[in-house]
Amino acid sequence: MHIYSENQRRLAKNIAADATRSNWTDWKWHVRNSIKSIEGVERLLGIEFTEKERKALRNTTEKFPMAITPYYLSLIDPSDYRNDPVFMQAFPSTDELRIESHDMSDPLHEDEDSPVPGLTHRYPDRVLLHVSNTCAMYCRHCTRKRKVGDRDSIPSREDLRQGIEYIRNTPQVRDVLLSGGDPFLLSDDMLDWLLTEIGGIEHVEVVRIGTRTPVVLPYRITDELVEMLKKHHPLWINTHFNHPAEITASSKQALAKLANAGIPLGNQSVLLAGVNDCPRLIKVLNHKLVRNRVRPYYLYQCDLSEGLTHFRTPIGKGIEILESLRGHTSGFSIPTYVVDAPGGGGKIPLMPNYIISWTANKVVLRNYEGVITTYHEPAHYEPTYCDRECTTCNLQLREADAEEKAIGIESLLADWDDTQSLTPEENERIGRRTDAA
Repeated sequence: MHIYSENQRRLAKNIAADATRSNWTDWKWHVRNSIKSIEGVERLLGIEFTEKERKALRNTTEKFPMAITPYYLSLIDPSDYRNDPVFMQAFPSTDELRIESHDMSDPLHEDEDSPVPGLTHRYPDRVLLHVSNTCAMYCRHCTRKRKVGDRDSIPSREDLRQGIEYIRNTPQVRDVLLSGGDPFLLSDDMLDWLLTEIGGIEHVEVVRIGTRTPVVLPYRITDELVEMLKKHHPLWINTHFNHPAEITASSKQALAKLANAGIPLGNQSVLLAGVNDCPRLIKVLNHKLVRNRVRPYYLYQCDLSEGLTHFRTPIGKGIEILESLRGHTSGFSIPTYVVDAPGGGGKIPLMPNYIISWTANKVVLRNYEGVITTYHEPAHYEPTYCDRECTTCNLQLREADAEEKAIGIESLLADWDDTQSLTPEENERIGRRTDAA
């Protein structure tokens, strides 16, 4: 049974006088009673802003709306709300209106890499399908602030069919990520239909779902939802815990239901200034996650989206956090620290430098303690020449070629590709050659 604390009982009664325990554990009740006004937060938390603050905050919500589930609001400590990590992720800040010159509405170029409405195809073998702009809560650090909160919309089945048909007609796509918004704000029936349609495409090997409901609305993970999801293996779910305070008894129950259904769980945290930019805090978060069968997957550097400047840390802070993890905790408790490259370049992994130097036959390495060691390269390594004829290769993969061509750096390394160099489009030297011709 879900926890129903005295604080939550009082909060529910202040939202609706006839609220009961069954209301509190009904995810639709939380969506219906989402707190969307500055005054509503003041009343429910027993805090008060000055009229000047209130006016400035209203200016923020006019551009970036607010919506907080009663459950997530119940996690805030009113006695120190300005420093509370839940409050900072849920409640608007006037800093969101500070737009820097390098900020962008769509820094990841998701719209530009969209061959059909609602679908982003960036990597060769996988696509992202936007199934909804609706979220249980509007996270203040959301990279899609241009969409989520600007308007609530759920695409119809006909709208989604465009993306499904693109996937069906693109055989190199083996991995489909459902995102939004939050896919779990769809009805069970709608999600069941969507998973059935995608799962019926022969070349799709795995479907992933990105959801923050275990964090902000754990009651959405119902027995009925889980039974439906079990029909659609192989299915993977990534969620989004940023702070240990978000891992509550109710969120643990939600995670347990999903894990017990045989669904692999991952977590994608965002590094946020003033919220979780602490090596010890991230270690505690990751330890709590793995205790609940959730693998720390990514630690994201905060994107260059409009309204996020105040959340961004230097990349050096992320490197410091990784230094505090490697060697000090289990390898599966360490996420990959990434920058999602502006301009649609995709995720670039970052890590401390462990290679100190390199020769033809030795690599000098250091470990987490600062111990320096030498790894000897093999003296007689004979690489397998690759001509992409997998069916006749001595390594016996025996599978047909899955990709038409190499992309980027791979093309420079591949035996079977004759690319000699990669040259930027506006290279001045190449431009002079063209002009001379």
